[in-house]
Amino acid sequence: MGLTISQKIFKEHLVEGNSINFGEEIAIKIDHCLTQDSTGTMAWLEFEALGIDKIRCEKAVSYCDHTSLSFKGESSDDHLFLQTIASKYGAYFSKAGNGVCHQVHYERFGAPGKTMLGSDSHTPTAGGLGMMGIGVGGLDVAVALGGGAFYLRVPRVIKINLTGRLNKAVSAKDIILEVLKKLSVKGGVGCILEYSGEGVKTLSIPQRATITNMGAETGATTSLFPSDEITKDFLKKQGREKDWQPLEPDADAEYYKIIDIDLSALTPQIAMPGSPDNVKLIDEVAGTPINQVFIGSCTNGSVYDLKIAAEIVAGKKISKNIDFIVSPGSKQVLQTLMNDGSIKKLIDAGARIIDPGCNACIGVGFVPGYHHLSLRTINRNWFGRGGSKDCRIALCSPEIAAASALEGKIADPRKYTIPEIKIESFVIDDSLIVQPFEDSREVLRGPNIAALKQNQPLPNILKGTALIKVGDGISTDDILPAGPLTQHLRSNLPKISEFVFYYIDAEFPKRCRENNGGFIIGGENYGQGSSREHAALAPNELGIQAVLAKSFARIHRSNLINTGIVPIICNTDLIDKDDILEIDVTDLVENYSVTIKNITKNSTISAKHDLTKREALMIKAGGVLKFVASQKN
Repeated sequence: MGLTISQKIFKEHLVEGNSINFGEEIAIKIDHCLTQDSTGTMAWLEFEALGIDKIRCEKAVSYCDHTSLSFKGESSDDHLFLQTIASKYGAYFSKAGNGVCHQVHYERFGAPGKTMLGSDSHTPTAGGLGMMGIGVGGLDVAVALGGGAFYLRVPRVIKINLTGRLNKAVSAKDIILEVLKKLSVKGGVGCILEYSGEGVKTLSIPQRATITNMGAETGATTSLFPSDEITKDFLKKQGREKDWQPLEPDADAEYYKIIDIDLSALTPQIAMPGSPDNVKLIDEVAGTPINQVFIGSCTNGSVYDLKIAAEIVAGKKISKNIDFIVSPGSKQVLQTLMNDGSIKKLIDAGARIIDPGCNACIGVGFVPGYHHLSLRTINRNWFGRGGSKDCRIALCSPEIAAASALEGKIADPRKYTIPEIKIESFVIDDSLIVQPFEDSREVLRGPNIAALKQNQPLPNILKGTALIKVGDGISTDDILPAGPLTQHLRSNLPKISEFVFYYIDAEFPKRCRENNGGFIIGGENYGQGSSREHAALAPNELGIQAVLAKSFARIHRSNLINTGIVPIICNTDLIDKDDILEIDVTDLVENYSVTIKNITKNSTISAKHDLTKREALMIKAGGVLKFVASQKN
């Protein structure tokens, strides 16, 4: 039997495990590590706690993109800490203004066939180059920075077979929205999405990166494209042709499932507010009034994306009823488009060009007003995303966004003339990248950078109160909001923990303190969304011992384990808020069954966990840092 792309990469990087068959636990060597300034401070503090003198992976890059505007002084302190600690331990540092981590990484660092862990859920963007990028929590990245292997169960592989060619005004965004329509936001859990077929050859690297970026919204572990002549040409234009290698699946590779998509049959689509899989055809929603248009982010912030938008609005003026914001994905994108005149076309039409960074996507600036509808080329649109629980966000292509900006309502871009977009060259300027060991200063720590909490080993019996009960699809944004509320507090767990479940139940932290911790009760796919380990670290800070849910999203499950919180699977319909529970975890290592006594209801609930032996030992030790320390002794 032949191998898929992911199986080839696993095989090349395997350091522990007997096979690369589905469900087997394996450990793989990690080549690259990526952190960003929302999650990076914690990741580097965690790495520092390991007591290792320098990074031991092939390459590590610390990016400043989420809080690059430094809207609070704490963010500026974090940036100095991140630059100086990266230099001390031998990592690259991408300064504020250089761009979004995923965009910059595939431009300047990514390579086909390599593995990468990133403390950001959209790390799979690198799959557009044929690089295996996996989003994880900072604790996993910390271990990989130290040369430690990454453990995972081998996912199933879903083949997305692309045929045909996209019509004008139909884009890569429409491809991934079609995938989301077919799979939903949890249909990729436990899977890798691999793209193949003749249609792949019609897609540029930026288009492929858009697709692999938003594959994260299906819950997939990662997404991958082959590495072919198009990949080689892109790397050549980046001055990195030496990093290219061919990579494709074997002809007789076997897949868990095959999804066929005829590119020529696709039409423009939009994910309407509430969920990335709430996908509608443009014909169903055209004419809906809008308040704001935002083009950019790591999903659609490339030269290719913004040049298309510029051509649509060239010589025209945007509607006076909306705000039109354009955020290049990187400094390279901005410089390239300045040189070819695209930026002028956008500004002349009425666009506001802002600094390369995450910005509006995470709610740092340009927060929509009450019940305003913002049309964005980003990747997520749950309520509460974008800085407000009261705004509405729809996800679309740059083509739809630009056409709609002109009309002040959702518009079909097929009515506009769009020339064929060809990118002949990129501006290469790495002046905002600090090389390893280049900054000779001592590590600078602002007063907002708090020491890590020292966890204790897990007791055999957990007793406490069900402090909150939430429904299905709770995201990490629901657990701990992004945006201006918390973005400057990512280095301070005691302070940021005051915002856990802020939009759902602002009294939750107070109740945790009054009860000396307790339990969280969830539904299906608990913890979907970002890799934000603060959604586990902050509840741990409040004394949460276990989360009980019907199922867990992959990254959040790992973050709970790394933090020392037990993820327990059970029928949570049998538990109400304020119930007092007693959970026996004595045999966590040897027994998958867990017994829960509901003291309040005088009942017993059968439950289970799906921890590997290693994960169970990690939780019993008090989390990954305690576990790694015990292995060293």
